[in-house]
Amino acid sequence: MTPAPVIIAIDGRSGAGKTTLAIELAARLREHHKVSLFHLEDVYPGWNGLAAGIERYATTVLAPLSRGEAADWVSWDWEKHYDGQARTTLPAEIVIVEGVGAAAASARPMLDAVIWSESSDDDRRTRALARDGSTYEPFWDQWAAQEDEWLASDPVPDLAEIRVLNRADGTAQDDVLQALLHLPALAAVLLPELSARLGLQLHAERLDCVPDAARLFHTLYGRSTRAVWLDSSLRTEGTPAERSRFSILADDGGRFGQDVRHRSGVTRLTIGTATVATAGPFFRWLDGVWGRRALRPPEGYACEFTLGWLGYLGYELKRETGGSDVSSGTPDAAMIFAGRAVVLDHRDGSVWLLALEAPDTAEWLALARSAVTAAATADPLGGTAVGVGAVGGAMGTVVRTGTKPAPVFTGRDTETAYKVKIADAQHEIAEGNTYEVCLTTAVSADVPADPAGPGLDAWATYLALRRKNPAPFASYLRFGELTVASTSPERFLRIAADGAMRAEPIKGTRPRAAEPARDEELRRQLEASPKDRAENIMIVDLLRNDLSHFAVAGSVTVSRLCAIESYATVHQMVSTIDAKLKPGLPRAEAVAACFPAGSMTGAPKISTMAILDRLEEAPRGVYSGAIGYFSLSGAMDTAVAIRTLVIRPDGAGGSELSLGVGGAITADSSPQEEYDEIRTKAYGVLSALGAEFPEG
Repeated sequence: MTPAPVIIAIDGRSGAGKTTLAIELAARLREHHKVSLFHLEDVYPGWNGLAAGIERYATTVLAPLSRGEAADWVSWDWEKHYDGQARTTLPAEIVIVEGVGAAAASARPMLDAVIWSESSDDDRRTRALARDGSTYEPFWDQWAAQEDEWLASDPVPDLAEIRVLNRADGTAQDDVLQALLHLPALAAVLLPELSARLGLQLHAERLDCVPDAARLFHTLYGRSTRAVWLDSSLRTEGTPAERSRFSILADDGGRFGQDVRHRSGVTRLTIGTATVATAGPFFRWLDGVWGRRALRPPEGYACEFTLGWLGYLGYELKRETGGSDVSSGTPDAAMIFAGRAVVLDHRDGSVWLLALEAPDTAEWLALARSAVTAAATADPLGGTAVGVGAVGGAMGTVVRTGTKPAPVFTGRDTETAYKVKIADAQHEIAEGNTYEVCLTTAVSADVPADPAGPGLDAWATYLALRRKNPAPFASYLRFGELTVASTSPERFLRIAADGAMRAEPIKGTRPRAAEPARDEELRRQLEASPKDRAENIMIVDLLRNDLSHFAVAGSVTVSRLCAIESYATVHQMVSTIDAKLKPGLPRAEAVAACFPAGSMTGAPKISTMAILDRLEEAPRGVYSGAIGYFSLSGAMDTAVAIRTLVIRPDGAGGSELSLGVGGAITADSSPQEEYDEIRTKAYGVLSALGAEFPEG
């Protein structure tokens, strides 16, 4: 008897390409493993024998193989319509079983992984009849009815770890093999394949020019379903300039492109035509795909992003870091893996093209080079106004139709209700349950579908936001129908490749004024405010504690305390905390130790998050989470998701817009001043839409 094998089932309706997929997958796995292959069609007892065939397979084939024993079974003779020869299937390191019912309920306890192969009804019928000719055609409907009956009581597709859209174009087997590498149950046996995945080669090319970033993104990724632009749109001097040096543009195209979504403890990763689902904490998953240095930056390249993951971590991931489990209408995390990207160095006036070695790398580099050159010589992209009815021209230029009103926002909380919550928060402070409560609310708007043209153009909306309120951590994230348009000024956390960590919380806000003397007065008010300094210092202490859990002893320092930075619509009070990551510790867990940002919770963090759940009575979603990158260099850099507009479809062709706003409540907070502050924070986004903060 040999050790129990790893058993992979490939299931799906007839004609979904399971046999070819199994044969090709077995061939690839045989490069490093002994593989045994079994086809269920060999044991079905006739055209009405699906249920009986599943029973035969589970008892006479799968059961002994799962014990590491040879399986002796009787084949079915399809010409004589009776039992045929006795056969034997030997166990191996990996066993692949394929056929309709391979992952049926009776089989699943003996399986290590289930792959569900799916295709359109027309494609399935065409393939099945082409394979089996006229012998199958009279029985197609009969067999399909058995499949329907079986699946009605046994939802195998919903239970499969991997689902693949099998187009029979030769891509499914490669996508499935990559997906298998993400299943923890197969990690030990697939170590050779995992090691090969780490052998990545980076191509880098520098161009000395200054392209218009918006035009470049539109040219390269305007038609991409999933794309990310980490857009350092602020041009300034001093400390904010360091945060505004690089912009990153990428999508999930090419051989290495991947898309991941996490909801309520389940991570779904899409690799080409295959989607793999794994249960467990997202930060643990993230550490497995990111938490080690796989690529070093090219010579002369100052940015730490050497391709990798880009996207957002939503606030509801707090369930993994001490907060309660709350469901959100948006994914708790959404990211793409970019195997090629364009990085703009705004300080040096250069562009870097980065791509992992792949068959089409040279072709993509040529395309990107041409797009950069064109964007460096063309007029800047973008117009002067945006609102409902804003549409994209040939290159997405914004135009105002003048016939449709701006979105009308409503508040989740009225002014009175928000002030009541402020009083409740202060009661919690008086009771000694917390020191500071970062109370948030949201405003939202519905933009209906318009038969005469687009309702709200998310791309045009973002261009207006970045013109109105440029920020060092602005970003435009497109994940299918979900769009995130952010003009955040606040860094959440940076971990450099060498382990240097930095957090830069913002607490304290004043509006800008058009008249210089008044603007300076507001700035000095913020700088001298004891209340704002107290808020900021409390968050600094919280972040010092967060960083200390994974930091080298004695390395946590505060290099800036309560400094004032001025942006297009607000003055902000900012501090900087630095630390050094202990060597060998899991990097994603260091991120989790700081998540969510203390500036968006209050202190102490865990007990205050519970208070916020009760007071706010709604999920925050993307808002209050983090937006940024996790690089193959081992570095990461993320912003706090504030000043962030979330755009989702409403199910009727229109759009739902949501903007989170909030502020820190302390014992001496003035309810009116706190309410005025959230209006100030919302102004930069709402004014770019031509909208106003809701009254009442």
